[in-house]
Amino acid sequence: MDEELRSLTERLRRESGGTADFERLAATDDTEVLAGVLTAPAQPLWARELAAFRLGSAGDRRAFETLVLLLNHRDPPRCASAAHALARLGDPRTARAAAALATNELRVAYALHPVRLLVDLRAPEAVPALITTLRRRLRPHDPYRRVALACVEGLGALADTRARPVLTEALAHPPLAEAAVHALARIPRQR
Repeated sequence: MDEELRSLTERLRRESGGTADFERLAATDDTEVLAGVLTAPAQPLWARELAAFRLGSAGDRRAFETLVLLLNHRDPPRCASAAHALARLGDPRTARAAAALATNELRVAYALHPVRLLVDLRAPEAVPALITTLRRRLRPHDPYRRVALACVEGLGALADTRARPVLTEALAHPPLAEAAVHALARIPRQR
């Protein structure tokens, strides 16, 4: 069993109280049953999350909408699981959705996992979204340093020359300076 699936299963088993419904849903390989959970009324969140994760990890695009909603959830473990499944889903809408979530200033508290997902995807939307998000985090007393740090590290991993100006600005921010130095070192020099 994949480590992420094992961790998710243990967390959701506790959340569900280990019911027979949970055990049936965790054991089924029937994608129609899993997809049915996503559209059936009055399903508990744990059931929708488990079904969406399993479908998404298997590349079934019926999980896309639910996974995007979970990627923007207030609960970090749900966001992490959704990002893991979305990275494996192979849906061309994923990068655009992650970029929209990462740059939504009203939901910046939940942007950490969309930022990391963009880096994993290495999609064309990634660098512009990370630059936008990081630039907004460079304001004095911004409370979202973890998001800013993820942007700096992600821009370094993507090594795109467009990131050089914002990473240079990040050098002036002590919590980001060391990571910005490392990120800048990974970006090829323009000649």
